[in-house]
Amino acid sequence: MTRWLQRLWPRPEAPPAALWNAVRDRATLVARLDAGREDRLRSLTGEFLHRKTITPVAGLVLDDAQRALLAALCCLPLLEFGREGMHGWSQLIVYPDAFRVNRTHVDAAGVLHEWEDELIGEAWEAGPLILSWADIQSDLDTPDAGFCVAVHEMAHKLDALDGVLDGTPALPRAWQRDWARDFQQAFDGFVARLDGGGERGIDPYAAEAPEEFFAVCSEYHFSAPALLREELPGVAQHLQRFYGRSPLDA
Repeated sequence: MTRWLQRLWPRPEAPPAALWNAVRDRATLVARLDAGREDRLRSLTGEFLHRKTITPVAGLVLDDAQRALLAALCCLPLLEFGREGMHGWSQLIVYPDAFRVNRTHVDAAGVLHEWEDELIGEAWEAGPLILSWADIQSDLDTPDAGFCVAVHEMAHKLDALDGVLDGTPALPRAWQRDWARDFQQAFDGFVARLDGGGERGIDPYAAEAPEEFFAVCSEYHFSAPALLREELPGVAQHLQRFYGRSPLDA
């Protein structure tokens, strides 16, 4: 039955050569992949473009090459996890630059607090993924600086697949137990060192919450893997198993 359905609904075609070459020319993290993983990414990119609606807003216009570039960056974290990592959402919204969102919170005393955040990316658990085009460009200009907002937000999407946004994605049970233990220990140590006035090479935003720790470390896995291994070797080991070897290690 599965093979019959696959024949009835074949997988979408990968981006044509000219389009893919434009992606490779702009994205070091794509160009540095070995041939086998690049072919896998190209196939995932085609599926992403078929399954997701890419919606530029606030006057932004994206051509086909830019859409393929966005799709490829979003698919980098899926190289080992696979197409199942695209489940649960349907739209990528792209702003020209950082965007503002309204926040509310009711504290323990029942007082409502309202404020406005400026973001460069956001991933709703059961909704769209949102990115800043200007920050995508900045990441592409400095591919080894430790930042990749597309990877960060896709890490949140992978984290949410098991129904809980907690820094531990859906994994086989034994690995999930080890992951949760090792990441919690690393997160606690990271926060304690920052609270004590110590400096770390990893972006302090990783101390916000376990889920942000996972997402930030995911950025470093792809764009500054040597630094991640130096600062958080246990985390780096899990992420290499989860995402595969960083393109910058190739």
